[in-house]
Amino acid sequence: MFPVVSAVCDDSLDNLYYAFQVFSLWLKCLKVCLPSVWKLSSAPLLGPDSGLQCPVIDIIWNNAESPIEGITESVRSALCLFLEIYESDCQHHGVIGRPLYWELLHRVTKLPWETKAKYMFLCALLPYLGAAVVLKHYSEFPDHLLKCLSTNQLSPWASEVYVSLIQDQRKEMCKKQSAPSSELELAGQWSQCWRETLLEALTSDVKLLQTNTVSHLLPETLQTFPSAFMVLLDGLDNTSQRDLKAWTCIMSTQRIICEDSSWISEGSYVYKTLQNALTSLDDGVRLAALNMLCCGSKSKEMPSALELSAMRNFIPLNLNSEAPAFRQQLYASMKKFLCRVRDTCLATVLRGNSRTALAQEDENILCQGVEFVDWLAELAFVYLNPGSNYQRKKTVLLLLSAVLETCTDTWSPDKKKGQPPANISALITWARSRGIWDFFSKSKQLALISCMEDMTDEIRELSAELLIQYFPKPFPDELISLVFGRGEMFLYSPRAQEAQIGALMLKVLLQKSVDLSQPWLNSRVSRDANITSLCQYLLQVMEQQYLTAKTDMLGASQKAPMHGAVTALQRCLLEVPGVLQKEMDAGTFRKTLGLIENITALILGVLYGEQDTESKEVPPSYCEMGKAITSMIGQQAGSDGEEFILLSEEHSLVLTCCWVSLKEIGTFLGSLVERLSNPAQSVHHPLTAGDLRKVSKVFKDIILKCRHWGAVEGCCRGFTKFCSALLVSEDPEVQDIPVQLLKEGLKLLQSSRATSVTRRAAGLPMLFLCVLSAAESSRRTSLLSLSVSTLLEVANSPLPDSWDQTVDLPQVCAVHSLNTLVRGSGLGVAILKYCPEMAILALTLLSSPCWAVRNAALQLYSSLCTRMLGHSPGGDHNSTQCGMCPLAFFTHYPCLLPFLLNELKNAAADVHSSSKRRRLCVHPSLYPVLVLLAKLQPGLQTESRELSEAVTPLLQLSSSPVYAVRVMASKALVALMPCSKYLDFLLKLLKELPSSREEPFSHNHLHGQLLQIRAIITHVLLSDKAALNSLHRFVEVLESRLWLVTRGQQCDMIRGMYLELVRLVRTSCSKGFLHQLCALLNSELHILPHCLQIGSDSFFQAVVAFLCEDPCLISTVWQKFSSWRASLKLSLLRWATEGRGSSMTSFQHPLGKTLQVNLKEVLQNEDAEVKGVYLKALVSVMAGGFDGLVLEEAAIQECAELLLSSLEVSHGESMYCSHALCAASLLLSRSLDYKLLLRWCSILETAMVPEAVETLRMACADSLCLAGVPLVHKDQKGAHKLELSIRLINVGLCLLQDQSEQVRVKAAIFVSKAWNSTPAASTAAHKQKSSPSAHVNQSVLLLLGLLLEGYWDHPRTLEVLLHHLPESHVSSHLQKDKEAIFSGLYERDNANIYAEPLAIAECLLPCLLQLALKYHQSSTLAQRLDLWVNSNLTQVLENLADCKNFVSGLQSLQSSWMSFLSDPLLHSNLCGLFTRAIFLNQLLTVSTESQTLYDGTTLSKDLLDVYRWFHGNGCFLPQIFADVVLSLLRKSNTQVVQDGLS
Repeated sequence: MFPVVSAVCDDSLDNLYYAFQVFSLWLKCLKVCLPSVWKLSSAPLLGPDSGLQCPVIDIIWNNAESPIEGITESVRSALCLFLEIYESDCQHHGVIGRPLYWELLHRVTKLPWETKAKYMFLCALLPYLGAAVVLKHYSEFPDHLLKCLSTNQLSPWASEVYVSLIQDQRKEMCKKQSAPSSELELAGQWSQCWRETLLEALTSDVKLLQTNTVSHLLPETLQTFPSAFMVLLDGLDNTSQRDLKAWTCIMSTQRIICEDSSWISEGSYVYKTLQNALTSLDDGVRLAALNMLCCGSKSKEMPSALELSAMRNFIPLNLNSEAPAFRQQLYASMKKFLCRVRDTCLATVLRGNSRTALAQEDENILCQGVEFVDWLAELAFVYLNPGSNYQRKKTVLLLLSAVLETCTDTWSPDKKKGQPPANISALITWARSRGIWDFFSKSKQLALISCMEDMTDEIRELSAELLIQYFPKPFPDELISLVFGRGEMFLYSPRAQEAQIGALMLKVLLQKSVDLSQPWLNSRVSRDANITSLCQYLLQVMEQQYLTAKTDMLGASQKAPMHGAVTALQRCLLEVPGVLQKEMDAGTFRKTLGLIENITALILGVLYGEQDTESKEVPPSYCEMGKAITSMIGQQAGSDGEEFILLSEEHSLVLTCCWVSLKEIGTFLGSLVERLSNPAQSVHHPLTAGDLRKVSKVFKDIILKCRHWGAVEGCCRGFTKFCSALLVSEDPEVQDIPVQLLKEGLKLLQSSRATSVTRRAAGLPMLFLCVLSAAESSRRTSLLSLSVSTLLEVANSPLPDSWDQTVDLPQVCAVHSLNTLVRGSGLGVAILKYCPEMAILALTLLSSPCWAVRNAALQLYSSLCTRMLGHSPGGDHNSTQCGMCPLAFFTHYPCLLPFLLNELKNAAADVHSSSKRRRLCVHPSLYPVLVLLAKLQPGLQTESRELSEAVTPLLQLSSSPVYAVRVMASKALVALMPCSKYLDFLLKLLKELPSSREEPFSHNHLHGQLLQIRAIITHVLLSDKAALNSLHRFVEVLESRLWLVTRGQQCDMIRGMYLELVRLVRTSCSKGFLHQLCALLNSELHILPHCLQIGSDSFFQAVVAFLCEDPCLISTVWQKFSSWRASLKLSLLRWATEGRGSSMTSFQHPLGKTLQVNLKEVLQNEDAEVKGVYLKALVSVMAGGFDGLVLEEAAIQECAELLLSSLEVSHGESMYCSHALCAASLLLSRSLDYKLLLRWCSILETAMVPEAVETLRMACADSLCLAGVPLVHKDQKGAHKLELSIRLINVGLCLLQDQSEQVRVKAAIFVSKAWNSTPAASTAAHKQKSSPSAHVNQSVLLLLGLLLEGYWDHPRTLEVLLHHLPESHVSSHLQKDKEAIFSGLYERDNANIYAEPLAIAECLLPCLLQLALKYHQSSTLAQRLDLWVNSNLTQVLENLADCKNFVSGLQSLQSSWMSFLSDPLLHSNLCGLFTRAIFLNQLLTVSTESQTLYDGTTLSKDLLDVYRWFHGNGCFLPQIFADVVLSLLRKSNTQVVQDGLS
């Protein structure tokens, strides 16, 4: 049967997965039948002379790199079965040595590390050969393991090899010892081979490498060798970020594996290191530390008091991370932590119920747990205010979701696991009896409802999900009317986002209400007694808005756009369970469909400029749409239409209304038909074929007659659902509707067009893709075959004799359609079958005389390469190459190889033709062919004639006159040449190089040969570090071609390429040769070029880099810096900026001196380009480790003066200014001239503002790190010097709140440096807190602490603290009309959308209170504080009184309150008001002079009353406000009713 099985496996890609299932079944049967087979033959069944071994291996080998999903696993299974059969066969026949194993091992170890099959075969061979043998023959595996772990594609396979190796190593170690070895001895033997590899991975800067190591390697290592835990920790220095990350990962993994509950104690080394990790600047370190806290070996192990305290400190400082991965992992870790808390508390409660009384220890544990959960929930609601940025709101919503998911009794039927315990109500009852765990109060509902008005989809949807899933049903009556009013208002907004808000609110309202046919709804919705439900009301709104748009489209687009009602109807009908069955009868469906048809026709009529669009087959051009809309606006506005402004506000409103409405209609219709066609929906009426044809016509009109890509794409999502539903119908007439649409589209494509559409053929390709994707899911494969063949036929058809460039050709549309099919994910593997034909078509059409055809063909070819080659390995290694070797690629696409070979041969023949015209002939398909071949992964090729034939033309293309062809041909040569022949080809190519100038040669050919040599040698050195040992002969021949770098070789490109080759093998070159070469190159620098030559700049850059790598020559080169010409100066400076190589490290000190000595001359005499690069090099060298200024104070001042003057004028571009600012900071870091420092500080204050460009703000942060650290400490004398320090601290505070994460991180590094250099940092406690660099939010607290510790009595300190407080003008916001008409489609964002007034106010309040408590320690401070009270008391009291009046005047919840609740400025001003009022209250308490101005107790009571009202109505302010006020009241012996406020 094998020939049949083999033929099946060689069949097309369509059935390859099933073919391999057959192949595996055949192997299983063969294994079972082995005893019977042995009886028939005395020779080994799978011996080398049998006719079975090689064909079976070829099938496995050729498909190991298949791009088809599932094939790799099948190949591996087949390989393991085959080896089992081979082993049994050898044992039966007494075969010694198992030659197949060694043959496969040799073959596999020669594969490049990027080949996935390499690790698959190693895993299969390992049980038969053993770990020692495999590692002996594959000593590069540890290095390759690290590379594989840097890619997502290869990490699981390489990790499996590692795990198998260490498990086998342990078995071998145990067998060798006569007496049992201790775990520590075994771990010591393990460490000899693997310790350095794991530590390198765990401390790597490559995040993917770290993550994969922790996920795949570390757990298995610690389980196999338990004592490896201590061995790994011994190699770490926890003062660095990288080692700290490794430490936390090892500790958390060990904690999961080892059941040790007493792993941490206060004051221990582990505790202190954990504190450093939790406040680290690196996200990965903090997450690893969090995971260390959250994981536990037992699910019912209560976190200790230290763990709970650490978590309370950690969470508030990590709520605004920009990384989505950080937020998700925080959510997952907190769920784990909360489950531990919940399970422990629940077990304690149940234990207490059985004993009727809890022990004191159990009571304490229970209180700790439930209070932590309550604290976390309250914290989440505080930060749900509209003043928080997106990152913080998303994080706290996830945390709130974790709380509600774990600590409520809500059952989720769609979840298989993660449900709360059945008896959790006992714990909830116990917590609520203590006045906590009130998760579902009205105020919290209001907070989440206000989040539904957020402008980001994620915040809205997550808030709605929490309300629907966890909060009790129904809403209170007052909330129902409130939500309905807000939702209805947003439905009429022209802004798409706000209309979506309205739709979501109505959907939530419908889902959280028992019945919407109440009298209040009838009176509020409509006077029409026939309207008895929200869906009927929305349908009526759609109809009213359509009628409005029919008569006044401009007015409708402003006040009654249709897309809001369509979206709301869709969400209410289709997303609320049970509504569709209840509302959608036959009459309602036809009414809805008729209305949608009318709306679609109206909108298309607006875009066309005429209502008769039935005869139109192509969409109007953008110009035609602009004219039609402008004309309509002019008619409805009553103007004469002479003014024509294309992008006016009115124009944008109409376009938005049209496009968004069409998109929402398409989405709604598709989902509606899909649901109604589903038999499980139990809808009372079936859809008729006539109804479905009407729906199909709507889709066809939108897709083919609307040009806007977003509208077409959105509509197509619904169209795909529509087609899928029809194609699975049992009615043949219904099934035929999508087929007819497809055929009509193909017919339309072949017809001549009267106008041009977009470069991607508008919506026609999307129509094909939608129908075919739906057909593929329903197994209608004949439609794909029909479509592709038709499109290929049209694309291949000859062009007409003459064509209009402004009109689309059918050929162009056909190619764009093919491109869409290739790019679409819906067709999956099915499209691969046709890819070779499409690739041949695309390459052929690149020679078309029509530009539009060539452009479309190039796009198609690019998509085909991506689709056929599959995913690249990724990471930092050869990321331009895919994961398929040539053998695997051409096994799957065999018909492509002859065509590609023919293209290569034709091009190569022309290159070597005697005719000059042919030599210069352009082959449009050549470069794309080379790109495809170059993307293939080098591998161990079998000696196939076709692949060998491809090497010859690639070698010949080294003579191409096109530079890019020569470069790409060299890369393709590496991919197609067998690895075993690399060294032979290197010597062959090198010997072909001319040995002297007298030998005849072609410059192009010589350059191409050098490129090919470079490509091969680079790949060899990357794949095998020890390859240099086998290149001695190569180096000898290379040295003999020294003339190629002399002036005898006139082409600088060739000279530079030769020099680059020498650099690659420099360590293997002889000393005499290097001395001669360096002398030659040094003389080249002194020769002025007579004229500009191609490649001269790159050659001299290579010369500079080569000479600077020699420690003996680098000083000579740099000493003559001022005498070099400008191009050489730039080359030297760029080399210094890059800072690579050991010579750079050894020469850094003298280089820094040289750069300083020449600085003044450069600033005065050089042009802008040289100055910019020079300053960048100066900063790079001096900031890279050289920390010494050799200039005299006078020279420093002169250079700093030049730099500061240029910055103050600020005529330069931003990059130059940033380099100049950093260079000035370097100089001023040792300067004593405070006038210059004050000017420098003023420049920082100008450049740090949010409106400045990011490069300048980054330079400010760099400048603080370079020069600001010694200036922020109170060891200076003089008031003006202290003021400078405070101003720099203020700059640091601003940069810590910058919008750019890079700027914030650099500012945090400055804070850590400043904190470490304080006198207090000499103590062990401070050292532990400040090393290593602290997180940005932690840095804010540290910098504020530094300000108060050193400068609390300075007049500028109070000014700085108050400057960062938000405004407190609450009165002006409460008096605004929040129901104002929408002013336009777009709102302008703030310059810094990351800044958070509430968060910064929460940080500043303790500082202000500390300042107030120092009132009696300084008379000058007391005067300033009294002056502030006198000037601010009236304003604070007026704003507070307005708040009280507003609260008392709002007797019940109104829609206007929701407007205030969702206003970020109101929240910001409230925080500013409360902070100032509490600060004022504290001053009234401590100041004898201010006590007479106002009664502090009255102020405290007013603050508490207002706080409680806002807290009870959805506006949550920080708990610290209430805590401080309550503390002040207690001090005044005032009785306070807590009302649930702790």
